[in-house]
Amino acid sequence: MPKSIPDPIKRFQKNYPQVWDAFTALGSACHDAEGPLDEKARRLVKVALAIGARHEGAVHSATRRAKESGVSAEEIRQVAVLAITTIGWPASLAAMTWIDDELLPLEKKKKKKN
Repeated sequence: MPKSIPDPIKRFQKNYPQVWDAFTALGSACHDAEGPLDEKARRLVKVALAIGARHEGAVHSATRRAKESGVSAEEIRQVAVLAITTIGWPASLAAMTWIDDELLPLEKKKKKKN
């Protein structure tokens, strides 16, 4: 499910390559740090954090990465439902639309193949 990197990020990478490299290295180090959470749990936590922070781009990215790691669409969507009582209905519904931005095209592709 490769999706092209958004243009603003491409520009940032080009203009600040050392900062981008450091940022991606930190992200990898944090994600891969030893701890009790498995890959699936870490991906779902990232989705939840992005939803809680109300960052659309982060929700898109976390959703894509979770899906690439084998997390099901239902599991990802459940995170947004769980957020309703913590961050409220409007913010959770917004997150659901951001999640669907990533998942619905995949589901449509899958239906076409079947």
